[in-house]
Amino acid sequence: MAKPTPRVSRVLMTGPLALFADAYRVELGERGYAPLSMVSELRQVARFSRWLEVDGLTVADVSEARVDEFLEWQRANWRHCHSWSRPGLRCLLDVLRGLGVLAAEQPAAGSPKDVLLAQFERYLLAERGLAAGTVVLYSACVRRFVDGLPSDRELAGLAAGDVTAGVLREAESVSVSAAQNFVSGVRWFLRFCFIEGLVGGDLSRAALLVRGRSSSPLPRGISRADARALLGSCDRRQALGRRDYAIIILLLRLGSRRGEVAGVRLDDIDWRAGELVIRGKGSRRDVLPLPADVGEAIAAYLRRGRPRSDRREVFLRSKAPYEPIASGTVASTVRRACRRAGIAEFGSHRLRHTAACEMVRANVPLYRIGQVLRHRSLQSTAIYARVDVERLRLLAAPWPGGLAR
Repeated sequence: MAKPTPRVSRVLMTGPLALFADAYRVELGERGYAPLSMVSELRQVARFSRWLEVDGLTVADVSEARVDEFLEWQRANWRHCHSWSRPGLRCLLDVLRGLGVLAAEQPAAGSPKDVLLAQFERYLLAERGLAAGTVVLYSACVRRFVDGLPSDRELAGLAAGDVTAGVLREAESVSVSAAQNFVSGVRWFLRFCFIEGLVGGDLSRAALLVRGRSSSPLPRGISRADARALLGSCDRRQALGRRDYAIIILLLRLGSRRGEVAGVRLDDIDWRAGELVIRGKGSRRDVLPLPADVGEAIAAYLRRGRPRSDRREVFLRSKAPYEPIASGTVASTVRRACRRAGIAEFGSHRLRHTAACEMVRANVPLYRIGQVLRHRSLQSTAIYARVDVERLRLLAAPWPGGLAR
């Protein structure tokens, strides 16, 4: 006897997308959507199909831009706000492309400036090995720099005075740190232009460094009690709690950056050797010992928390579609744990400082700490020498006049 279908699972779909409802439902199931979530996504596609039909559009008119128009229409009318889902509509586009109904969208040809910036971004990613987030930041800075050049000035006629004027203009309107990022991006861009023969000389040094007041604070770790509270706030009876626990203990024990945690792959873990490959800045790959408690936490998540998926990344979203988490998810995981533990909120980078401070207290040599934190220069690690105040007292010269002062 066939199992009766719940009434809630029946979605009436009309319009140009009705023929593809079954294929879409199958794809949602393969991506791990729960039955009720599938119903919500199907209802949204049914609304999208009716919206296309009212406007006299066919399935051939469906595109990323059309999806954006539909979502804007929903927001403008505040309709069905509980079930807005861009990932669900992207899944629909994948289905239509897989069936050959839609061709893969080709990027539109941009202006000469857009083409130049795209080449610059590829240079930073492929040749210099910068992180994707850094590339986006520098590209935005360079766009502002190019937009600020005189309209009658071609790139080939760029002079040192134009570069200096651009830096001064930016420094007057933004913070010191933002101006420093701007200078870094412009310097990379000017080196790129020189390499490509777009300018006659290397003008990168014309982008003068921006200096601000530096308070030179001590590295800020958290106490062991707060670290225990963070870990204890993760409910390891639940799948999400096991994932949060594995992320936080990885940050605490290895001092990983949030992007490094998000990028850990199953192939990076050598269980027999007890080693973990960390993919860091500049396309670096460092092999670190895998602490037993970190390995146990990851193994518990893989066995009883990670959704079934063909993806090779270790940490996946807790809800469908089961895609790799973003680096921002690592930071939000730490902040959620802070709220649960009842302590002041902080970001994931504080746990990197905590790992370094714990190693200093354990008398680990600075060069070893630098190896664990994967610093390029020992100068970056030297700031942690100030954590051990008692050792620093031995280096201080006696106060003139002895104990009188």
